[in-house]
Amino acid sequence: MYQRKLDLHVHTDNSPDGNHSAMFICERAELSGMRAIALTDHCEVDTYKSEHYDKRVRQAYFEASKAQSAFCGKVLVLRGVELGQPHYDKATAEEILSKREYDEVIGSVHNLRAREDFYFMENFTADSVKALMTEYFDEILQMLDWGNFDILAHLTYPCRYFFTKSGITVDLADYKRQVDEILKLTAEKGKALEINTAGLRQPIGKLSPEFETVKRFHELGGEFVTYGSDAHFADDVGKGMQEAYDTMLAAGFTELTLFQQRTPLKMPIE
Repeated sequence: MYQRKLDLHVHTDNSPDGNHSAMFICERAELSGMRAIALTDHCEVDTYKSEHYDKRVRQAYFEASKAQSAFCGKVLVLRGVELGQPHYDKATAEEILSKREYDEVIGSVHNLRAREDFYFMENFTADSVKALMTEYFDEILQMLDWGNFDILAHLTYPCRYFFTKSGITVDLADYKRQVDEILKLTAEKGKALEINTAGLRQPIGKLSPEFETVKRFHELGGEFVTYGSDAHFADDVGKGMQEAYDTMLAAGFTELTLFQQRTPLKMPIE
């Protein structure tokens, strides 16, 4: 059992799909022996005003700041945000980040341009999946080109829903050129690659990304890796940590990373 318990991807009820308050989540985290958690509520940049993320982000930061103070000396509470599609509206993304002093910023792509989140899409086919994955990876590259984030989250995010909705499994070897380009750019820009364990609690039953991709990131010069449960319930904080840490070590990493004031801090996996 690992002793250094750090979960850098946790959602409170300030996310539309979150279920518990920041204070309650931190209480449960303390009871379960967590050393640090990052509260990283959603902010979908392309729908920032229309879906009221401007209000949600403000409240999330306020509550994370309260929790940080309340749990000082018990659990290190990091103030974070998960920016969805930030490169679709770079000016808004920069405005969001300029207003607050975040410890970490997660970069994600949940939907392609002018389309709904993969979570809501239906009726996938082998041909449509190939086209969607190709476009998705192109968007990840464009987000990396923009670059004002710290952690690249759940690299294989759409695969959860291709499998759940249509039983389609994606082989990343079919996208090797794009994936290698993403991993190389992530390494070159000093970004962390997240090992996201939400898939272990879903029908797909897999890490995002899986071992071979994490290993390839190490081979291409990747320096920083993080673990994120992507919890939307207090009981899921820290879930899958064992599998994530095992994967880091097997891939060649001996240290994991947390961020404070957007500065990466590495520590031994132990």
